[in-house]
Amino acid sequence: MSELSYVHGAAGAPLIGQTIGAYFDAVAARETERLALIVRHQGIRWTYGELKARVDKVAAGLIALGLQPGERIGIWAANCAEWTLTQFATAKAGLILVNINPAYRVSEVEYALNKVGCRALITARAHKTSAYLEMLREIAPELDGARPGALNAVRLPELRTVILIGAESAPGTLAFDALSAMGGEAERARLAELADTLQFDEPINIQFTSGTTGFPKGATLSHHNILNNGFFVGEAIRLTPGEKLCIPVPLYHCFGMVMGNLSCLTHGATMVYPSEGFEPLAVLETVAAEKCAALYGVPTMFIAELGHPDFARFDLSSLRTGIMAGSPCPIEVMKRVIADMNMAEVTIAYGMTETSPVSLQSAVDDTLKLRVSTVGRVQPHLEVKIVDPATGRIVPRGQAGELCTRGYSVMLGYWGDEAKTSEAIDAGGWMHTGDLATLDEAGYGNIVGRIKDMVIRGGENIYPREIEEFLYRHPAVQDVQVVGIPDAKYGEELCAWIVLKPGAALTADEVRDFCRGQIAHYKVPRHIRFAEAFPTTVTGKVQKFVMRDAMIDELKLVVAKTA
Repeated sequence: MSELSYVHGAAGAPLIGQTIGAYFDAVAARETERLALIVRHQGIRWTYGELKARVDKVAAGLIALGLQPGERIGIWAANCAEWTLTQFATAKAGLILVNINPAYRVSEVEYALNKVGCRALITARAHKTSAYLEMLREIAPELDGARPGALNAVRLPELRTVILIGAESAPGTLAFDALSAMGGEAERARLAELADTLQFDEPINIQFTSGTTGFPKGATLSHHNILNNGFFVGEAIRLTPGEKLCIPVPLYHCFGMVMGNLSCLTHGATMVYPSEGFEPLAVLETVAAEKCAALYGVPTMFIAELGHPDFARFDLSSLRTGIMAGSPCPIEVMKRVIADMNMAEVTIAYGMTETSPVSLQSAVDDTLKLRVSTVGRVQPHLEVKIVDPATGRIVPRGQAGELCTRGYSVMLGYWGDEAKTSEAIDAGGWMHTGDLATLDEAGYGNIVGRIKDMVIRGGENIYPREIEEFLYRHPAVQDVQVVGIPDAKYGEELCAWIVLKPGAALTADEVRDFCRGQIAHYKVPRHIRFAEAFPTTVTGKVQKFVMRDAMIDELKLVVAKTA
């Protein structure tokens, strides 16, 4: 009988049994003079001692507002120092931080705030094309006439306080800088009391899933979930005290606030933010100027950095490691990151918001072949199994099935949605990811697609990622995404969207000629489109459903209705 697709991550290091606040205080006491945070676009360089002093002031201010442990407070902003202050201050005050996607518009932010009952909201005035304050006024016109802290809005019935990032307030709001001055002796004493009463299994963070097939769900995470995941992610890249980690990924997402901020905290390393939102030039400038040892990003970010016209003039020799994650990592891109960005110890990580996020990660000393072709092995203290989606039974090694994970990292549940929670987490405590994966004999995982992304053409199961990896080999292809679109004869056909390298030329027929004889005929894309870029989320994840819908409209296809 062949070995089954089940693995358990053993570990020498125990789980951390502390709240984020207690752990933060211990690190700040130990690493007082070490640099904790660098925010290039704000000109900020704070040591751990300075960061703690500022965090305590913000936490005391939140208590002075009357906010009670367990209440929800939203943050709606791009990457900035205030985001980080809020992350640690809310943890110390026992408040549940609700991450609001910076790309949200009116209906989305209204839904998010009401879904979890936010009592307060910390927001930027604006970011890029998003005028946050104006959108809030549209939802809650009562804001302009309200006393700060006493909002009573029909469409946001739970929200009482709006805090505006910066030194200046607006009608009905409180300035973030003023918040730091609100706490007194009583509030500081209350903070000390809370440190002794808060428990690490209590919820501390709510992150909304993308909601591409319905309303976003609020994944509720505990201190234990995210503090430990941050620690073990940092262990995997061998982060050391004083090393600088460049974090161009959004803080509102687990990649930024957990894998970035909490990995640095748990290792006495330095958090470095190159810009508010992702800018490839800012990343290259920051890594070179700050001599960062590690860099994070999703594949599209690394592709943009490697493809920047000024790439060659930056000295990236300080780079050692980092993480590429968030979506399947093209093998050819991984090879270029290692060769051209000096990231010899770069790792691949796999996970999802609901698992805090990382479940599997490659090691810095894995062979190049393993690091470019797998997502590594299961993280310490976690379990992974691959099951047949139809039967739920564990499949043999090497066979594709749904990846499930269990352990300390699995979320507490979806806020206020027991039905969706029970759909995602079964009676055995397994989180069903919806991702199709395989486990090899050595326990290395490989993501072959999403259950919903799998294309069934004339009865043949096709995993788009396999076609993408093949097309990346073409010397003119910079990026490629493959989707399935409706077809009257075969049920579905393949469509490849391709971004060419600067100055390169390629035709659809040349793409098909490249495929013929190399991959099965039914895997050769029938439809090929060349694009300047792909539709993505704010985290850089490609939105394949947008591509599919665009092709349906362009080709005037009829989508079969399901019963």
